[in-house]
Amino acid sequence: MQMWLEIGTLKLKIALNNTLTARKVWEALPIESKVNTWGDEIYFDIPVELEQERPQETVEIGDVAYWPPGRALCVFFGPTPISGPGEIRPYSPVTVIGKVVEGKLGALKSIRDGEKVRLTRVED
Repeated sequence: MQMWLEIGTLKLKIALNNTLTARKVWEALPIESKVNTWGDEIYFDIPVELEQERPQETVEIGDVAYWPPGRALCVFFGPTPISGPGEIRPYSPVTVIGKVVEGKLGALKSIRDGEKVRLTRVED
């Protein structure tokens, strides 16, 4: 399972993992929302409400995760305001559901709050 994340002309391909959370996000596609930024993270509301699955307190660059308290999808491309040296730390634990596998992740630095984001399925 893979999905496209599009914000303006930026297009990233995300490979989803084999979690229940990833499957529920896949089933909810297509999704449109408005982006929020927090350090080197973008996040946005999605119409999925699930409990935490395999919670992680730190993530890697390119990880895509579900944040239950905000019913939001997060894309991490660098440190957040609470990250320590050499780590990427979400605001609170997240469920990693996939990874960006194609596209210019660093281009997310130019994204601003309120921009429209669209998630769609990659059809094989």
